[in-house]
Amino acid sequence: MSRQNAFAEGEGQADGRALLAGVTVPLVTPMDRPGRPSAPASDALLVGLAEAGAHGLMLFGSNGEGPLLPTARLADFAIEVTGRWRELTDEGPVLVNITAPGTAEALARAEAVLPAAPDALVLSPPLYYHHRHDEIVTHYTATAGFGVPVVAYNAPRYSNPLTPALLDELADLAHLVGIKDSSGDPALFRHALAAARRRDDFGVSQGAESQALDALRLGADGVVPGVANLAPSLAVELFRAHRDGRDDDAQRAQLLIDEVLVLHTVRPGVPAVKAVLAERGLCPLHVAAPFTPCSEAERHALFALLAPLDAHLIRA
Repeated sequence: MSRQNAFAEGEGQADGRALLAGVTVPLVTPMDRPGRPSAPASDALLVGLAEAGAHGLMLFGSNGEGPLLPTARLADFAIEVTGRWRELTDEGPVLVNITAPGTAEALARAEAVLPAAPDALVLSPPLYYHHRHDEIVTHYTATAGFGVPVVAYNAPRYSNPLTPALLDELADLAHLVGIKDSSGDPALFRHALAAARRRDDFGVSQGAESQALDALRLGADGVVPGVANLAPSLAVELFRAHRDGRDDDAQRAQLLIDEVLVLHTVRPGVPAVKAVLAERGLCPLHVAAPFTPCSEAERHALFALLAPLDAHLIRA
């Protein structure tokens, strides 16, 4: 019986804490032309991430340009990348983001990626419009019928925020098994942990990269840092050092991660990450419109800035 079917039939209820444990990479989406995801173009990157010890993947999040990709272009990439990741990592988990402006589109995106048999769907509150508390709860409740665990994704830069009251209510929905919090709000993160710990199976991960170690110290199950696309070994070392009680090593890894994050002062976001990966033979430069690739000047500035950190960056 597949993991999806077991969850749908109530056998082997999904353990959100195990699902979100360790380092989950919010994968960039390699493309063979602008806006067209390409699983073959992802292979070298997937191999590098697996060799570095990453636990899982999240597809089509903010680092994956998910909201810019048409629903029709999600399935093939999700199916092939999920299968390849499980080969490389002995069944490592794959989560797929289905966030959209409205419930109907989120459900359509879920239907599109179900053939990939994701370990969980990831869903933010709706984009664009401001919605009431009850409307956001209903949005999440609508995903219960898929028989797939759901992880709530709090990214208030892009969607309605998950408030403490919403976190309390969402943690009581049986098909929700965790939360990824990228708010950068320490008080809200503590509240998320308190809400989660009312259940034994509800996981919590941190998506605010500069706060990764702080979150683990507070009790987070894992981290989902975009910088892990570039420096997976640092993210894995941070998690393992904290787990093993090597606090100095964990702090050193966090400081190095903070140094890598300076790349966003040259060009914020996905185009900068892809530019560095392209230089290392791991991902084409292509992005989804209206993003544009880094200019030649931006690329040279990025490479110069990151040169002292070369030993810590992923390589083909």
